[in-house]
Amino acid sequence: MKVQALYDDAIQIEVAEKMLPFASVEKRVKVAVGGRGSTKSTGACDLLVDKMADGARVCGGREMMNSIEESVHSSFINSIERLGYEGFSIDKTSITHTSGGHAFYKGLSRNPSSIKSIVGVDFFLGEEAQTLSQASLDMLIPTFRRAAGQVRSPELWFLANRMSSKDPFSKTLLKHCEKEIQRCGYYEDDTQLTLEINWRDNPWWVESGLEAQRLKDKLRMSAAKYEHIWEGAYNDQVENSIISSMWFDACIDAHKKLGFEPQGIEIVAFDPSDSVDAKGLCHRHGSVIKQVMETSQGDVNESCDWALDYAIKRKADLFTWDCDGLGISLKRQVSEALADEKMRTQQFKGSEGVDLPNAIYEPAYDVIEDEKPKTNKDTFANKRAQYYMALRDRIYKTYLAVEKDKYIDPDEMISFSSGIQDLQSLRSEVCRIPTKPNGNGKIQIMSKPEMKKIGIDSPNMADALMMSMKVKTKRTERQPIECADAPASF
Repeated sequence: MKVQALYDDAIQIEVAEKMLPFASVEKRVKVAVGGRGSTKSTGACDLLVDKMADGARVCGGREMMNSIEESVHSSFINSIERLGYEGFSIDKTSITHTSGGHAFYKGLSRNPSSIKSIVGVDFFLGEEAQTLSQASLDMLIPTFRRAAGQVRSPELWFLANRMSSKDPFSKTLLKHCEKEIQRCGYYEDDTQLTLEINWRDNPWWVESGLEAQRLKDKLRMSAAKYEHIWEGAYNDQVENSIISSMWFDACIDAHKKLGFEPQGIEIVAFDPSDSVDAKGLCHRHGSVIKQVMETSQGDVNESCDWALDYAIKRKADLFTWDCDGLGISLKRQVSEALADEKMRTQQFKGSEGVDLPNAIYEPAYDVIEDEKPKTNKDTFANKRAQYYMALRDRIYKTYLAVEKDKYIDPDEMISFSSGIQDLQSLRSEVCRIPTKPNGNGKIQIMSKPEMKKIGIDSPNMADALMMSMKVKTKRTERQPIECADAPASF
């Protein structure tokens, strides 16, 4: 597709058809997401060079920029030279044009308040936008506005390859439109335009010489890594994570793929928190996870009412919640709310010692040949590790059944309903649960505070899902609620 340049009728700019809205549609925020070889960066730079030739002022920004070499300076120069523009003056740190147009660059992380200086700029180009911090986004988006006397409507252009769906960029600019993007590759509202562009959308793909590399990567990389790099998919795994995103994806609607129905106990698990973090809820019916969601509204008691109301309306058999920390204060509230309900209750304390301590743990994955079988107490540091590994084993077994045609008892599998309210965020949380070293060689899961220190949000939905793996099998007389020590069955 060709776009006629505004400054010089003798010059034509060719961009991939998917990029045309960046040239033809006026929006305050424009986002292009996709993987390697999509031409989104080249297309954006070509279009902005044309804008500069028409007098536009452009700021190129990144979260981290230690030198001008890390900016889009060289990309702008490449566009100017390749397209044959005249009238540009180029120095080491900026570009100017005889029309008054110019380009300069900023690193946002070291001095977020410097963003205020871009008021009156016509275009902001955010390269590697998936790395932008919440502080930068919170400063940038409301600050970028028309100055007195400014003729053009200023636009924020963001170019990104998705990282985690829990990253600030994804939560701020992608989450609300992701379903529409997945459906048709395009989203538009009053202020934002978002498009998906990948190597298939590159009209110069054959000439690029990247096909051989793509095919090589497809063979040698994991499916999840290939999808992230080349197809622009979320990269929801971290180092030492216990669950592969490829396994998780195989579990989506596995009960429909494999032809089994939800059967057995219905559990609602609740992960409370203070007013800062979100609170998570999981609804499990046998091997099928019917719903997982979160709320940021209210304090610990109000969110507990939210979870209890859900459990009562769905007539759950068991209500369980985390009683490490704040949750210990909810005993009376839960007991009173369920006094007239035929619903069992169970507190979950992940810091406690394991269930069935002397039973042999039989992992579904990572079995080392000739390794001596170990008991639960010799394998896991605590209940949190035990039930996260129970979740992992279910997910892996389901992957084997769906992708490898291996027979697995449905009672040992797990299926995530595609109707889950925020399935992508759940995927991100589940696939970002890392282990940490343990002095006794046991499996131990990194704590929430430790995860926060390395930039991983609190896994409230994943924790609720993990807690649902512990099933209290015997009905007991309603007594003042204590932390359950009953053997688990899963």
